[in-house]
Amino acid sequence: MASLQHPFQCLQVAKRGSQGLPDVLIATAGRYLYAYNPTNGQRLDVWPQDVDSAESKASTAHVADDTAPPEKRRKLSSDSEGQEQKQTSNKKAPAWTAIPLTVTSSDGKYVVALTGEDKAIRVFELSMDSKFKELNSRVMPKRASALALTPDGQNIIIADKFGDVYSIPLIPGEYVKKVIEAKPTGPSATPLTVHTKGNLRTLELQKLHAERLANAPPQEDDRLNFEHHTIIGHVSVLTDLLTVSLAGRNYILTGDRDEHIRVSRGLPQAHVIENFCLGHPTLVTKLCIPSWAPHLLVSGDGAGNLFLWDWRQGQTLHRISIQETLQGEFMINGIWDISSDQANVILVGLEGSAQLLCYKLDEQGLQVQDTIQLSGNVLDLVGVNSSGSVFVSVDTLREAGSIDSWKPSSGALLESFQITVGADGIKLSATEDPVATNINVVGTSHLPADLNEKQKKDLNTSLYNLENLKKRAFD
Repeated sequence: MASLQHPFQCLQVAKRGSQGLPDVLIATAGRYLYAYNPTNGQRLDVWPQDVDSAESKASTAHVADDTAPPEKRRKLSSDSEGQEQKQTSNKKAPAWTAIPLTVTSSDGKYVVALTGEDKAIRVFELSMDSKFKELNSRVMPKRASALALTPDGQNIIIADKFGDVYSIPLIPGEYVKKVIEAKPTGPSATPLTVHTKGNLRTLELQKLHAERLANAPPQEDDRLNFEHHTIIGHVSVLTDLLTVSLAGRNYILTGDRDEHIRVSRGLPQAHVIENFCLGHPTLVTKLCIPSWAPHLLVSGDGAGNLFLWDWRQGQTLHRISIQETLQGEFMINGIWDISSDQANVILVGLEGSAQLLCYKLDEQGLQVQDTIQLSGNVLDLVGVNSSGSVFVSVDTLREAGSIDSWKPSSGALLESFQITVGADGIKLSATEDPVATNINVVGTSHLPADLNEKQKKDLNTSLYNLENLKKRAFD
């Protein structure tokens, strides 16, 4: 029976020109992290390698036996105490482990990834031959919803879906566990205020308990066994975050489910709120600061609205309703700034849609330029060079424009486009890029074509989750 290929969930380019090394295209698909040569599409490395063969065997076994019980999940990372990775050869690999978030450092030396199943933040070093070398793994208390590096590249900023934002060092040093000192408090009552025999007995027991606490040794705080700081707190689900440096000051921008965009100072003063950008009618889904205009912010929401902000002032400069333009209900799931020799553009992707929208950013605001139709739903994209080449990751599993209708076989993982400027504006022109072609030929991890409903639901959640964040009437 034919199998399906897992689509790329994230695409990024590690720019290593400052090190005198070639750039590397980083991609994630399911539980795998891939490295490609962006000039010829050659696969340079894949992580983890130890489960690659196990996955093939598990996939084959699933196809051969439809009645097989669900596969047991196996913890992929070492624990926070630095113990060796535990692997059991007689267990099948898990059905899939999502790596939905990646970020690369400014010099392209490090790659930060979140392995979704175990909530671990992993830091990899890219070797000279573009191999992944895992440096550390730290398990967060809650699953992250967004990652970013501080402008100096020294700290990882992590937002989770419970409204907390943490700061942890990119490369952890020696960590001394915090000691929790017992602070017992004795009973406020005295024998003069308690008179019954039962209450006097209770009072004596309370005094004994307070004495035991006072004599108990200090306890180590083992909730997170690595250096960490809680720097920002929201009272809502966090959907995205950005870090930016402007005019010599650092800032952290966070968006949440309650329609707020908060502008906070950077470390170490992240507790100071500079202002809010308010105006979205529903949850904020995506934030983007153009690289050529760091004083501006483009944000999208769950009602298909695009906002342009002067984020330092909290002022709305422009608003566009995609719902009115395309005549339908859409949620914005991606906003990307692409800077090239041809033009600077803002590209917008929609949840469960195969349409990619192109905008020009000028003094009048966001100007619609072009809309292009792809073969599958847009998941992520990246500009791979200064000439305007763009690689778009498309959903290989579902029919274009749907999140429910599944394809019988997989199509191309990547589609390539070229940004061009003509008399009628900026255009996205489809190209036959040999790099994308070679990546598509090699492919990614395989999924059996006969997935059951639970497996399909789990996979849907890893690719499309904005609908679950929308508020209902009872929220």
